Amino acid sequence: MRVTKPMLTAILATAALLASSACSGQPLSTREKGTLGGGALGAGTGAIIGAAVGAPGAGAAIGGALGAGTGFLVGNEMQNQEVRQNQLQSQVSMEQREIENQRREIQSLKQQQETE
Repeated sequence: MRVTKPMLTAILATAALLASSACSGQPLSTREKGTLGGGALGAGTGAIIGAAVGAPGAGAAIGGALGAGTGFLVGNEMQNQEVRQNQLQSQVSMEQREIENQRREIQSLKQQQETE
């Protein structure tokens, strides 16, 4: 397979995107991972399909854009689900602590009643 100028441009653009996202100093969010993964997968698939019809650069660009959009939507939903799950877990933990406090208070009241 011969590497053409548009294909090389798409590869370099993807590499630049990866390099710039790696420089943020913070780990990627689920949304960002989904967008990046979808874009890379879409660009690769688009380049392959585009090469079959004689336009690998255009295929990579279109596939990358569609893949990034789809990856964003999926990653966004997954991140929102993680947030909801963390909130629910936090609420459950708080309620468990409250139940434990109430049990201790009941035990204390029982002991006070027995000593009276």
